[in-house]
Amino acid sequence: MALADHLRELRNRVVKSVLAIMVFAIVAAVYHKQIEQFLLQPLPQCDKQNPGNVHERCAQVSNIGLTAGFNWMLKVVLTAGVVAAVPIWLYQVWAFVAPGLHKHEKKYAIVFMACGAPLFLAGVACAIWVMPTMVKMLISFTPSDTTPILPPEDYFDIATRMVLVFGFAFEFPLLLVMLNMVGIVTGKRLLGWWRGMVMGITVFTAFATPGADPVSMLLLAMPIWALYFAAVAVALLNDRRKRRNNPDADLDDEEASHVDLTVHAVDSAEAVSASAAPTAGPAPVPAARHEQMDDIT
Repeated sequence: MALADHLRELRNRVVKSVLAIMVFAIVAAVYHKQIEQFLLQPLPQCDKQNPGNVHERCAQVSNIGLTAGFNWMLKVVLTAGVVAAVPIWLYQVWAFVAPGLHKHEKKYAIVFMACGAPLFLAGVACAIWVMPTMVKMLISFTPSDTTPILPPEDYFDIATRMVLVFGFAFEFPLLLVMLNMVGIVTGKRLLGWWRGMVMGITVFTAFATPGADPVSMLLLAMPIWALYFAAVAVALLNDRRKRRNNPDADLDDEEASHVDLTVHAVDSAEAVSASAAPTAGPAPVPAARHEQMDDIT
């Protein structure tokens, strides 16, 4: 297709993805109170009626501002829409890329579709599991004689960011496997990058996690490290399979080209007779003679 057609196709895929997210966001808006209570569970809230009956540090949730509740409600429902619509927008990504793939590459894209949504949801579950530890760690930095007052907008901003960051971070190893499947990068090269990958993942988690504590950073980095080495193992097994089926799989195209050194007999060339008598001008060449001369040339 032309560039304008590709742009229109991209626009249609983006519109379909956004519409799916909006539909699920509208459904989430109906149950936004339940979703908010679920996200507030990791937060140790203080008992307002009996504040002295607290065995560990707590935080008091206080809404500040008239429109603050509406703002963080929008963040919660939009994040829920993105999470719930993950199979749909992943399919739209695949449908946009699939026409440019070969038949064997489309098979790998289907595997990407089958594994992409569960990995994203696994990242979301990991974020929810890490959230209580991160919250307790951040609250522990406050002075002992004070009670932290936490606006819900700030807390939900951290929670939604954690959910999305963990979800997209868990897609990174799958991307490495797909690059290996289509032959862009080998498993040996991925294994050689392990030091840089570990450092890059650590730096990414340091900037991606809302809290500055090392606990939440490591809790995010360790699953991605494990998924990275799992992706390397899958890539090495795939390279071994390719090498078993094709001994020249690790060679370049020029190196893998076979040179045929077999000597074959050459057929005798057909003789072309020249005109015996010279003529004043160029004599017309018959069609049969012309084709014969072209063949011998």
